[in-house]
Amino acid sequence: RFAGLDGFPIVLSTQDPEEIIAAVKAIAPTFGGINLEDISAPRCFEIEKRLKKELSIPVMHDDQHGTAVVVLAGLINALKVVGKKKESVQAVINGAGAAGIAIAKLLHRYGMKNIILCDSKGVVSKKRKDLNSTKKEVLKITNKKNVSGMLADVLVGADVFIGVSKANLLKASDIKTMAKRAIVVAMANPVPEIMPDEARLGGAAVVASGRSDFPNQINNVLAYPGIFKGAIESRITQITDKMKIAAAEALANVVKKPTANRIIPDPFDKKVVPAVASAIKKIVKK
Repeated sequence: RFAGLDGFPIVLSTQDPEEIIAAVKAIAPTFGGINLEDISAPRCFEIEKRLKKELSIPVMHDDQHGTAVVVLAGLINALKVVGKKKESVQAVINGAGAAGIAIAKLLHRYGMKNIILCDSKGVVSKKRKDLNSTKKEVLKITNKKNVSGMLADVLVGADVFIGVSKANLLKASDIKTMAKRAIVVAMANPVPEIMPDEARLGGAAVVASGRSDFPNQINNVLAYPGIFKGAIESRITQITDKMKIAAAEALANVVKKPTANRIIPDPFDKKVVPAVASAIKKIVKK
């Protein structure tokens, strides 16, 4: 519907990585691309890595990369609204699963230098002995000062909060400790980490969530239809970070004059898919 592509939802009654990989490889010759959905971390990382290596069609895990692209698009415009630069802001991401880690990686590739990742046990740092291999790897690009503590500790002075975690985690008092004109992206569903009104009460200048009944909905459907349209029509085999960043920039540019209540286009905006697909194709041609 969104991209003019024929999409087939295929549900697998297994959570075993090898069975998922085998099933996808078996059906892959029928399709021009594979959009993986609802596979939890850390299994999702190995499944996607293997499939990208072993198949000759584009494969993307939407929970990771679709989310990351739309978050980046929103942040590009949010930073314009608050008058801050990507190189100098401090971003805190709460939730170190599929989405959180993908967001951290894409923001870093985009040029954000100061990123701290938190999980349910606090700040992901080199001081912790309980980290899995994926969290250890992401430390190469996050928490450069090797700070430790809990979420509340690293929120102090932060410019950006990105939540992909659980409901009602923060209060207005937490947002008040952040930098002036803070950006809050609270994506826990159906109840965000903090409700928009509460975040604004705490001083947040721009607030986004995963819900359609609030302004600035971060919705994956803004990304993956255009990404796959561009990828399939270009006959590429891999969706790269450069393509994801180009997709995010194109998505941000659909909103010509971003405001605090409009940093991201509506999912049904007819300009979205052509803009994203065109951005992918331009990267392919370079």
